[in-house]
Amino acid sequence: MEAFFFGYQAFTAKADEMLARRGLSRVHQRILFFVAKYPGLSVKELLGYLKVSKQALNTPLRQLQEMQLVQSETATDDRRKRLLVFTTEGAKLEAGLRREQAKLLRKAFAEAGEAAVTGWLTVNQTLGKGLEERA
Repeated sequence: MEAFFFGYQAFTAKADEMLARRGLSRVHQRILFFVAKYPGLSVKELLGYLKVSKQALNTPLRQLQEMQLVQSETATDDRRKRLLVFTTEGAKLEAGLRREQAKLLRKAFAEAGEAAVTGWLTVNQTLGKGLEERA
């Protein structure tokens, strides 16, 4: 548990610092991550990925929109549906966060070796399946 705790702390440290400079937090990073992974996703889809209530998502998403990092567009097929996309600045921020975390992982993977990386991926996929099963 201690290794996992400190590993996660190291993984998030630089991103937390980058986010804090903008008055943002990890919840904002999670939103940015899914907007990057699924451009044009709906708010409903984002709620499903994050497994949070609409109320819990409201404030951080509104902050990202007010900071002009994420914008909401009307879907062409359903005017009631709002789709989330990046602004240029939002895409730049998310890419910077991702780049820092990927750099850290590449370094750790290189030091740990292929067998350790395979084991790490298996453990994380197994943990993720546990979340899916509870949903």
